[in-house]
This record gives sequence, C-alpha cells and structure tokens, in this order.
Amino acid sequence: MAVCGVFSPALIKIDLEAEEKDEVFEELIDLFCQKRDFSLREKVLKAIREREAQMSTGIQKGIAIPHGQTNAVDQTYGILGISKRGIEYDALDGEPVHLIFMILSPQEDSERYIRVLKQLSQFLLNPQFCNDILVQRDAQSIYKIIEKYEDSL
Repeated sequence: MAVCGVFSPALIKIDLEAEEKDEVFEELIDLFCQKRDFSLREKVLKAIREREAQMSTGIQKGIAIPHGQTNAVDQTYGILGISKRGIEYDALDGEPVHLIFMILSPQEDSERYIRVLKQLSQFLLNPQFCNDILVQRDAQSIYKIIEKYEDSL
C-alpha cells in the first residue's frame, strides 16, 4: 500500500483556485499545513521549489507530480489537487495541468519516497485512472479510486 498509505481524503482538494504553478504549490502546501503544522510551510515549500527548479514535474497530458524531500516532515505524505480549468505549469508537453500529485518525504526515507513515485507512475500509465479521478465529486470518492487501482496492481 505505497500510494494509499500516503494519500488521504483530508489531503485531496477538488476545484483548485490556483492558475499557475507556484500558486498551486502554495495552495496544496497550505492544505497540508492546515492538517499538520503551519510552521512547516516555508521548509516544505522550499523543498518543492528546489526540486522543480531542476526540471518541470509536469510530466504528461495534464498531470504533474511535484515532489521533494525535507526533514521538516516526519513521514511521506501525498497531497492531491484537481483543477477542472487547468493550471499553467510549464509542463513538458506545454499543456495545462489538471491533476497535481504532490509527494513530500523526509530525506532519510528515500526508499518509500521512490516506491510511492514508482507506483504512482504505474497508475498514470492507465489513462482511465485520471479519467476516473476527474469525474469524482468528493475527496472520499477520489481516495476510493486510488485504493481501487492500488488493489489491482
């Protein structure tokens, strides 16, 4: 349960307000900090921005996987944001991003971090996975979709 173990309905946001990449980072990290601790905000944001500066994590057809490692977090977390209208993201394909799967991990938990990214990338190979998420109307239903795909691996 690599992916289900890091995502939760409380960290899924439908109808993102952000219109561009840096705004979406802040919006998702603010959601995370509301559930965890606002004192982590700047350290977590820094980790995501530093990784993004290396290369865009907007990987394919409306999907981005921003990720970063920082010892500001105590375990690996997943935050999912959904934008129906799309976010200007500087994605590799030049298209707007609709699904943002953000992964945060402590630096010493690289094994789990890599396992989550690998399993998530396997889900994304199936175009139906993203379609199934995009038609859901609440966080609990989206989480159930993630569980369904993880169970099928």
